[in-house]
Amino acid sequence: MSRREMLREFLATWPGRIGTFALAVLVVVSIVAIATFPTDFGKAKWSNPAVWADNPKSAPPAWSNIFTGNDQLRHEKLKAERPGKVEASDGLEVRSYVMPYSFPAHKPPKFLSVSIGGVTFHERPPTLSVHILRPDGSEAALNREAVRGPRDGESAPYSRFKDEPLRVALTSEPAAVDALREMYLDTYGADIRSSDLRQVMNRALFGKPSESKPGEIALLKGRYELIVKATLYDGRDSVDFSRFVVGGTTFGLMGTDGQGRDLAQGLIFGLPVALIIGIIAAVMTTLIGAGLGILGGYVGGKTDMVIQRFADIVNNVPLLPLLIFFVFIVGSHLYLILLFLVAFSWPGLTILLRSMVLQIRSGQLIESSIAMGASKWRIMYRHIFPQMAPFIISQLIFLVPAAILAEAGLSFLGLGDPSIPTWGQILENGFRTGAVYLAYWWWVIPPGVLIIITAVTFMLIALGLEPVVNPRLRKVR
Repeated sequence: MSRREMLREFLATWPGRIGTFALAVLVVVSIVAIATFPTDFGKAKWSNPAVWADNPKSAPPAWSNIFTGNDQLRHEKLKAERPGKVEASDGLEVRSYVMPYSFPAHKPPKFLSVSIGGVTFHERPPTLSVHILRPDGSEAALNREAVRGPRDGESAPYSRFKDEPLRVALTSEPAAVDALREMYLDTYGADIRSSDLRQVMNRALFGKPSESKPGEIALLKGRYELIVKATLYDGRDSVDFSRFVVGGTTFGLMGTDGQGRDLAQGLIFGLPVALIIGIIAAVMTTLIGAGLGILGGYVGGKTDMVIQRFADIVNNVPLLPLLIFFVFIVGSHLYLILLFLVAFSWPGLTILLRSMVLQIRSGQLIESSIAMGASKWRIMYRHIFPQMAPFIISQLIFLVPAAILAEAGLSFLGLGDPSIPTWGQILENGFRTGAVYLAYWWWVIPPGVLIIITAVTFMLIALGLEPVVNPRLRKVR
């Protein structure tokens, strides 16, 4: 069959069509992930708790409210890069970064935090203050920060909070507790002890004393204004951005894990990692297995005996204890898993191809080539391999999901590379922290489903190749 006929035969089957479409989707998503994620995403972001500090912990996806019927508060980030109001007097300038927030009053937020980044000044260091303006007109100055002045030997302009923004958790900040206590006393006449208020800060910031239930705090629905005021003493001074985070009980497309990491990012980044692992392991295994199988089957003699005995030995080596030993000595690295997958996966293909080559080498085509003086390498490359190629390709396709499942299984056992987010790593982290027992389904089900989808995709492609490999199936169809 020509290549065009093989392609037509492959696409004539429904498994071939569906598998090709699914593979195209996986490849496109992988390309987008590689183009948008940094190459050091695992170490620089995924394994860095500071990156996820503003995210809620173990929060379900935002769309889960549709199915659960619960009015969970949505996690929101409010950011301002330009001041909404500027007041100048007596040589100083007060820039107010105002971020409106509409509070639905279903449930209180888990936390409220503010981050300020990129403060630049030339002479006197600025002063930063954080305020909340509530729907009933009451206002509280929750925090005040004096930017650190110039260091010895440092020259203007001076820069602060460039690499790592200043972050203040207002729901646990003592100054915010005292400011809110004073505001409650002045506005509502409610004298609440600081120790009691500290326990309910997330509710008190967005509430007021309950009229129907004395001693309790009722949520206050309406429009809030979260404000950062920067007092600058030079017209050249600046603040890059201010950001408030209202910690909701739901987050994003796929929720978060126990460290607040965005699972959607981990799942998307894990797709190209899974494909790379599967394809590299499958290609290397196929090259070694097919090469040794064809060589041993055609050459025979001592060469065949050595290859077969070596394959038998490798086939009987206990992989898991050996891998645990090397992980203990070398450490958990992705290349180590790839090396083991390749080193211990080729014998099965070698033994299978050898038996097929033993039948082919007694055919008239091979005998004619020998009679014409063709070398052994030419016969194996030009006459034996083309007859085996469709079968080898189908085995290659089968090996891709096998490698992906093997990596996921090893990562699930804690033998994977912790610096690279893979689907197996996400599953292992979920099981290790009790996500299954706590019903954190968004942490466990999505990576499992993605592993199944990827494996089924390659299985469908392999099924679509069966009529190409097996002429009998072609005739039946």
